[in-house]
This record gives sequence, C-alpha cells and structure tokens, in this order.
Amino acid sequence: MSSAGAGYPRDDNECHHPLDPAAFYPSPATEHGADHDSADSVVSLSSFGSPLVSSQLESVHAHHSYHQPVPLHPQPTIQVHSDGEYGDELDEEDAAQEEEVPRGRPLPLEHIYVHDANQSLGLTDFEVIKTLGTGTFGRVLLVQLRRTSSHYRSDSLQHFAMKILRKTEVVRLRQIEHVTAERQILSRIQHPFIVDLYATFQDHLNVYMLLSYVPGGELFSHLRRAGRFTPDVTRFYLGGIVLALKYLHGYNIIYRDLKPENLLLDHRGYLRIADFGFAKVVDDRTWTLCGTPEYLAPEIIQSSGHGKAVDWWACGILAYEMLVGYPPFFDDNPFGIYEKIIRGKIHWPKELDSGSKELIRAFLNPDRSKRLGNLRGGALDVQRHPWFRGVDWDALENGQIRAPLIPHVQSPSDTRNFTNLPHPDPRDLPGLYPSAAPPPEDQDDPQGFLFLDF
Repeated sequence: MSSAGAGYPRDDNECHHPLDPAAFYPSPATEHGADHDSADSVVSLSSFGSPLVSSQLESVHAHHSYHQPVPLHPQPTIQVHSDGEYGDELDEEDAAQEEEVPRGRPLPLEHIYVHDANQSLGLTDFEVIKTLGTGTFGRVLLVQLRRTSSHYRSDSLQHFAMKILRKTEVVRLRQIEHVTAERQILSRIQHPFIVDLYATFQDHLNVYMLLSYVPGGELFSHLRRAGRFTPDVTRFYLGGIVLALKYLHGYNIIYRDLKPENLLLDHRGYLRIADFGFAKVVDDRTWTLCGTPEYLAPEIIQSSGHGKAVDWWACGILAYEMLVGYPPFFDDNPFGIYEKIIRGKIHWPKELDSGSKELIRAFLNPDRSKRLGNLRGGALDVQRHPWFRGVDWDALENGQIRAPLIPHVQSPSDTRNFTNLPHPDPRDLPGLYPSAAPPPEDQDDPQGFLFLDF
C-alpha cells in the first residue's frame, strides 16, 4: 500500500520477492559503462517564470493512540523504539533499536483541535468521503472530522487521509515489523516535506493511521502528463527531497521507497513524501530486501548490507526519470531490471545536458563509498553540487519559492487529482461504520496483540 499521505497503491512486487536476486548477482557492482561528459550546464532555481498549472483530472470501540506532531508548545526530545519483529524472516539487526528523534519545526494550523484532553479522539469522530487508493493489504480514504465531534472547530484541520491496513493480510505478508516501524517513525518526526501522522486506531479487523491529506495528487501523474520535466522543474522537486532526506538521515532514518508515486503535491505545488512502510532506523547497515525494483541500489540486490546510501541512489534514479520521462533501468520482469542495475550501463538521451548527467552519475555510483550524499559531507555535498547552484535552500524549506507546477485544488476536500474508486464496504471498516459491525461476541481479534501500539 502506498502513500501514507494520500493513498496510492503499491505494486505487489515491491517487497519480499519470491526469488532472491542476490543468488544471481553475488559479485561486486561494476563501474558504469558510459563515457563521462565534461563541462557543467547549470540552470539556476532563482526564476521559474510562469508556473505550470495541471489540467483537471477526470461504533465498535476502537483502541486508539493519539499523536500531535504539530505541538502547541515546545516538545522535548523523545525516543523512537523499534520493537522486535514477529513472524518475519528479516535479519536479527531489525530488533530493538533506539534513536533520538525530535519533533521538527511546527507547521501553522496543521493540527486537530483538542477541545477536552480527557476526551479521546476516536474513529467515530470521522466520516468517509472517498476512496483515494487501494493496495495489496489495505486502502486509503479521505475522511472528514464530523461537525458533531467534540474535536471539531472551524479554524482547525478537518480533512485527513486515513490509511487502513487489514491485520490478517499484514500478518500473512510478514509486514508487522514494517507497519510498526511506520507508525513509530512518523509519530516522532515532522518536516514540511513529509506527511504528518496525527493518530492511530484499531478495531478487530484493521489498523488505521490518520495522516495529512495532500490534495495535489502524485508527482507520478503530473510527470506522466508532462512527459518529462525541465532541469529547473526537476531541481525544485529534487531540492525538496534532498532537504527531507537530510532531516531523516540526521536521525539515522532511511526511507528506502523513493519514487514518483510516493511524492505528493500540496495545494502550493510543494512535495510531501508519503508511505513510510519501508522506512527504518539504522545505525549502520540492514539486509532486508525491500523497495521498488527500478529504484533498488546494487547493494540491496546483492544483499551486501545497505544504509543511507540507498536513498541517494534512488535520488539519481528519480532525477533521471524526471528529466527523461522513464527510469534508467527497466525491463518486463524484476530480474531483468536487477541485471541492468548491476551491469550499470545507462542510456543518455542527446537532449540531456552534461550537468544533469554528471549529477546523476554521482548519485548512481555503484561504489557507495564514492556516491554523492554518502561522502564525508553527507547531504551538504549534494546541496553544494554545481547542479544546485543558485538554490536558496532556506527559502525552499520555508516555502518561499513559487512552485513550477500548481495543482488545481479548490478546497481542502478536493479530490479531482485522484482516480475515482468504489466506496468501501462498511462491513470491512467496523470502526468507521459501527452500525455495520457484528455483535461484540463475534468480533474475534486473534492478531490484536501484535498491534498494541495502535
């Protein structure tokens, strides 16, 4: 399931492939076969001209946990605790970890008004507006805080994305550790380019995450409509991603699922990174095979252990896809993709400028010790790269640069940038539809103890 913030489906082949590619590619990655171009071609971010504007696109008692990632008062540094895995064939290193992760900077007015701190927020405080996306083991809905709720206030945030995961499917697909990590990480971080987690709930069938609703749709949709982006447009989006990764990596969080489908546009045209199902706190390396085939770094495919460097590799893939219109490594099946990644030969379209090629090559260095972003300077090396010359990083992070593409969004509940999908069956969501729930004696919940944090 994709898009924590707005609900995009994750392809079934994105994690835990039935065959291990490392068995086919045990040797170290080879060097890129393409020649290196000289001379940089740098375009400044200082002026975007006229912005592009996208065209219009077609109660059961619920256990809950409330988060307020937008504090009204300064918050102390808190701890991220990653519980040990259950029924998962991941590495032992995935067990208990601790990292200090402070709240980020406050985002004005992006919070739920809490009228009475002693009165808990519950699933029945929300009404379902629309299905935003469906995935392997869940769905994402647009929900609205009911006017009858004690937490309703006209000047507070009222529309949210509700990510819903079926407990039985989470267990069957061995995703307990990933789901738990997503909840733990999102509840303890905050950045203007990352979706916010406000609360989590559960009933006897599902776990629920209440997240930011980001109405501008996936960057993927806008990229497919445009064909490809100019270097200036790419620089704007990639710059936001660099700032988000700098924040995450500062607390040893690796994201591991960077791709256009997980990048959402808000009403201003700024990116928000969604779907933290593969995110993880890692001090050094981890060996879990997960991600999207086209975006996997060589070290993931070869099971040689991976860390923050995989996110910078993904930046290179994303930069290429935004500038060219398709990823540099693609095939009809995952193993064909893996083979091309290990071979490392990249086709460079003649219209791609030499400065962009140099940046992409620096990100896609198969030797992670020499990969841009993973050097001694970390993210600062990326920010200082000649391709980003002219970028005002503070203005970008503070939302003071006019976005190159402004989605059509007329209201906080506007869903025109999402595909029309069927409304959910109320019987599948007993916490949101108490009248459709079975009697309490029939609400068997054998997996409930696995989701105690929700």
